[in-house]
Amino acid sequence: MSGATSRVFIARLAGVAVFDPAGDQIGRVRDVVVSLRIAPRPPRVLGLVVEVAPRLRPVFVPITRVTVFEADAIVFDGRLNVRRFHQRDSETLVIAELLDRTVRMVGTGEMVSVVDVAMEPTRTRDWLVNKVAVRVRRGGGRGGGRGLRRRGESRIVDWDAVEGFAAVEHGQGAAGLIAAFGQMKAADLANIVHELPEKRRTEVAAALDDERLADVLEELPEDYQVEILGKLEVDRAADVLEAMGPDDAADLLGELPTEQRERLLTLMEPQDAAPVRRLLTYAEESAGGLMTTDPVVVPPDATVAEALAQIRNPDLNPALAAQVYVCRPPTATPTGRFLGTVHFQRLLREPPPTLVSGIVDNELDALRPTMSLEAVAMYFASYNLVAGPVVDENGHLLGSVTIDDVLDHLLPEDWREAVMDAAGAAPHLPEPDPEEEALRGTTP
Repeated sequence: MSGATSRVFIARLAGVAVFDPAGDQIGRVRDVVVSLRIAPRPPRVLGLVVEVAPRLRPVFVPITRVTVFEADAIVFDGRLNVRRFHQRDSETLVIAELLDRTVRMVGTGEMVSVVDVAMEPTRTRDWLVNKVAVRVRRGGGRGGGRGLRRRGESRIVDWDAVEGFAAVEHGQGAAGLIAAFGQMKAADLANIVHELPEKRRTEVAAALDDERLADVLEELPEDYQVEILGKLEVDRAADVLEAMGPDDAADLLGELPTEQRERLLTLMEPQDAAPVRRLLTYAEESAGGLMTTDPVVVPPDATVAEALAQIRNPDLNPALAAQVYVCRPPTATPTGRFLGTVHFQRLLREPPPTLVSGIVDNELDALRPTMSLEAVAMYFASYNLVAGPVVDENGHLLGSVTIDDVLDHLLPEDWREAVMDAAGAAPHLPEPDPEEEALRGTTP
């Protein structure tokens, strides 16, 4: 794409960096706002929804302000209106609401799925959505459409060659939305899922794979976690809980009625349910209730090289990767006798063949599972730690508490939702932008 682009496919804009006239990046594209009109008139493009750093607040950038479309950059001119974007009833979000929608080919009646839509500029600097990329749905449809009959084949057609966009309430799937934000971090995707209508949120949850949905659930407020989990088939809900960290799964199950909680635990694999059951026996705001049962544990005869290999795991929480715990076998929690901790900085300073038993730090007392949240917080503050071992009275390592879990419980219960709902609200709002109001209409 370039500044003189005559056609832009909207799904490809997801995540593209947005720059101001000075060349400073201000955020990334989340979606494109359009106004659907009476068929067969193509939708009018109103602007972009841009997530503004550092707290990913969505703001509106009028399409008339965009001066450059590139494959990896979009540039706008004029001043940025930092008011939080709120979708109006007359507006449709292309990526969130139109992709993967089921529509009908005019003339043949063949049912197809929307893969993407393209917008093009007019002589008056307006942009219209006038092309649709479609793919045949499973099972095909009636009538002709020879070029679209083979399943999986796609074609770009004119906007007026399909029908079924008149109403936004539809049975579309969520594959298009998921594909558009496939590389997004779980916390960022959770922020988008949080703002979707309930029906759409349920569709997205159903379409995500277990691992991805587990990661997203861990970043959502508890009431949204309960809502989404409750709408999954019970067997699928158990699978998603298995994919979550034991501490996060225990927190979520703790919000459910006893009967529902026990049913899900029974459906989980025994090896996955066991640590969750242990965590549920501790008070929520105790070291035992805060800990994860999956810290990095190595035996005393492990080498520095072996320990470093474990903490290099990209799926490992950075706080958990800050140290390894040295224990006698078994190394699964609850472990054999806990010998001490080796911090990653010490591992980096030692020759790879060195045994961890020779560099273990055993001078600092471990946390006890019954210690209060306040005591755990003071422990972290006193020793400048990001994680700490939890050991029982018999010297067995039960798990590890990380700083993110401490902060999660020290903050107000609704802190996640507060961040998502009012992410980085400006201390004062600017005056309404006349160009934006004219473009979008004056009625909120």
